[in-house]
Amino acid sequence: MKTLGRWCFTHRRVVLVLWLAALVLSFAASKAAGTAFSTKFTLPHTESSTAISLLQKDFPAVSGSSDQIVLATRSGTVKDAAVEQRASAALKQVAALPHVRSVLSPYAATGAKQISKDGTIAYATVTFDGQVGQTPKDAIDKVIATAKTADSSQLQVSLGGQDIEQVENSGSGPSTGIGIVLALVVLFVAFGALFAAFLPLLCALVAIGIGYSLTGLLSHTFSVAEFATILGVLIGLGVGVDYSLFIITRHRNAIKGGKSIEESATLAVNTAGRAVFFAGLTVCIALLGQFALGLSFLYGVAVSATVTVLLTMLSALTLLPAMLGFVGEKVLSRRQRRALAASGPSPEQYGSFWYRWARFLERHPVLPALTAVAVVIVIALPVFTIRLGLDDAGSDPTGSTTRTAYENLVKGFGPGFSGPLQLVGELKSPSDEAAFASLVQKVSTEPGIVSATAPIVSPNGEVAIANLFPTTSPQARQTTTLVNHLRHEVLPQAEAGSGVHVLVGGSTAGQVDFAHKLSSKLIPFIAVIVILGFLLLMAVFRSLLVPLVASAMNLLSVGAALGIMNAVFEWGYGHTLFRISSTAPVEVFIPVLMISILFGLSMDYEVFLVSRIHEEWTKRRNNTEAVTRGQAETGRVITAAALIMILVFASFALGDDVTIKQFGIGLAGAIIIDAFIVRTVIVPALMHLFGAANWWLPRWLDRALPQLNVEGADSDAPREPELVTQ
Repeated sequence: MKTLGRWCFTHRRVVLVLWLAALVLSFAASKAAGTAFSTKFTLPHTESSTAISLLQKDFPAVSGSSDQIVLATRSGTVKDAAVEQRASAALKQVAALPHVRSVLSPYAATGAKQISKDGTIAYATVTFDGQVGQTPKDAIDKVIATAKTADSSQLQVSLGGQDIEQVENSGSGPSTGIGIVLALVVLFVAFGALFAAFLPLLCALVAIGIGYSLTGLLSHTFSVAEFATILGVLIGLGVGVDYSLFIITRHRNAIKGGKSIEESATLAVNTAGRAVFFAGLTVCIALLGQFALGLSFLYGVAVSATVTVLLTMLSALTLLPAMLGFVGEKVLSRRQRRALAASGPSPEQYGSFWYRWARFLERHPVLPALTAVAVVIVIALPVFTIRLGLDDAGSDPTGSTTRTAYENLVKGFGPGFSGPLQLVGELKSPSDEAAFASLVQKVSTEPGIVSATAPIVSPNGEVAIANLFPTTSPQARQTTTLVNHLRHEVLPQAEAGSGVHVLVGGSTAGQVDFAHKLSSKLIPFIAVIVILGFLLLMAVFRSLLVPLVASAMNLLSVGAALGIMNAVFEWGYGHTLFRISSTAPVEVFIPVLMISILFGLSMDYEVFLVSRIHEEWTKRRNNTEAVTRGQAETGRVITAAALIMILVFASFALGDDVTIKQFGIGLAGAIIIDAFIVRTVIVPALMHLFGAANWWLPRWLDRALPQLNVEGADSDAPREPELVTQ
């Protein structure tokens, strides 16, 4: 690391040119190639995927994803001549667009059931030639624009369905700009120097820009969800600014301690840079660990997030020391530069607040630890009623085309109409057609079902399909219960003796299967992440208790974050504050991504805190003094870094997309818990209580573990800081 830091400093012009060239070239390549984002659900060995396979094989005309064009009159009915003429012309144009397999119009001979009883609302079904998430964005945009040509003072046209929703809810709005401004304010307050405040943001934004472009290019090689770019910006801003903050803090302290600009930059990369490298790799390992879940939907998101984290880490280790060479002593404030010129080098003085707080925990560790643990447990309690699922258009922003379409369908046909269930039957003989029709009629009378469509048989006579319309919305708990009830109780009884095997499929059933499959793997995934963290920290700090406490604290932080998310989105707390229009389950894939990210971030803070404590322990062999000094010296930096991430993540909660809101609120809540309660209260208090046992490790295990030097012992380390006690 020392060689890397010195080379980047002395060859700063080369480093800057290389990074700027990478930014320009990646942007140009992405612009030329375009993007091919898609949200592809592959759920092997599930009932919904089996149903899709049957339809693709024997009934391809109905196997594609289906969206709706919803017509709602502002006056009169949809059967009025002017309305019908205008709407029919637009629907005919939509049917001729690329990737549109068919359009079933309410004005067709078989479309009577697609008009509400009062005649004010109707819908057309648009079937694409691919599954959900496979239709190109440009094709969907053309469908939206073409359908909207029918909108008039008499007719309101809106569009709904999963493909439409994915295209409409793909922007971050002003969240990115707000996050950058808030981060800049915190950095300026923390450093008191304009250049020191701008450098972390500059390095992070260069890395994020490259990552954003590379994510677009990666979308051509495998399935990458549209929101992966927003997630990359969110993570990149958070970790990128943090990584640079740690290095700049060490650099500034070394300058004030008498080092030259080059020596201090080299030292910062060799010490704090090692912690950054370690933290960045742990985030990447945790993100790529999602491949073990076997769900292709997460692969693209994991890879794109990993690329962004790697780039922010490399930017902090290479571009930052180069920029420090350009800035020179201006990384200090004017007051600090004047003091350095007038009085000469002096040890960094840490504020009295953190020293007093560290001494307070030293004298009274039990009560603060118990209180803090109790607070985190109370915050985490809602996790026991958490419901993981996939949100529907009822959670979309008020006024959006998908939300308007959803509300009009609910008004005209009922809440479950936007997410019908498909009954897919395998027919072995012509007599099975009558048996399937009888079964559909019987199932349609079950509680929770409004109606069913007439069965449609494939041209080869081997598959039949019918739609069931639930009384509840796709994201409702009752709909999940209904799907399970049909599969495990109703259909087995109805099939008995009929010779027909029936599957429950469709997008809503697919969402239920996805939620169940991912939920079943969540606990093992958390276990793997926690065990990995335990082993890494044990190797770094040569201790059993330190990684054991860290693992337990990670679980507490995760539990509290999920508890906050459930309280906000399912229980309805803070809906006005966060501009959330309705209750919704926690998106089933968010905990997996959030745990991966939180694992790396909490490891970052843990390493930064405990490595400083471990350094003092190695020097003094006095656990009490080591914990107190380590906490006093790192408290300000950890809380400043955490505050930046909290503000960045919270700013994304101000956007319209509910998925990004959940990421923002969950991660902001997790960092608040982890940095301001766990690392500043619980961990140091427990380390005071455990005493020298913190650093015990069996000799045989010590010999077996690899030596990992995170802080980078350096003979040129800066002079020991002074603790201000007055």
